[in-house]
Amino acid sequence: MSFHDDESSDIGLAGQSKLESFLFSCELSSKVPFYTFQGDEEEDLEHFLELRTVCLGEDAKEESNVVEVTAMNHQGKTISVPIANLHIRCLPMVSLGEFELKAPVTLRLKAGSGPVTVSGLHLIASQVDDSDLSDEDDEDEDDDEEEDEEEEITPIKPAKKKQKQ
Repeated sequence: MSFHDDESSDIGLAGQSKLESFLFSCELSSKVPFYTFQGDEEEDLEHFLELRTVCLGEDAKEESNVVEVTAMNHQGKTISVPIANLHIRCLPMVSLGEFELKAPVTLRLKAGSGPVTVSGLHLIASQVDDSDLSDEDDEDEDDDEEEDEEEEITPIKPAKKKQKQ
């Protein structure tokens, strides 16, 4: 499920969603082997985690570091999937593209001691209601009126020609 509406965060029809994005990052290690991403408990908001990169830290040892993600599938069942197997000598970083998961999501360092940094975007989708749209329409009308006022410029009269005598 992708929420890349062409700039629909400010314009749209009733029932469309508004999308906000924020930078996300967490570090997994032997001391902190997992992180659970959860959204707020507000009813009208949906939280998504879009994973972009998984990268070994500078203190990583020469060992395999396996990162696993646990989330819900389309049937509502919790599943766990390894998303990266990093090694300092041959694969210190993986780009996941736009790997998008609905909250809650748990990231776990299944093997290795890390540190491993997982980064991406925290996406918050909310429904745009009719009152938001009418406010925007009012603003658009005000803008149109201002443009009309600017367009009402008095015409320039041509200069009078001097007649030869």
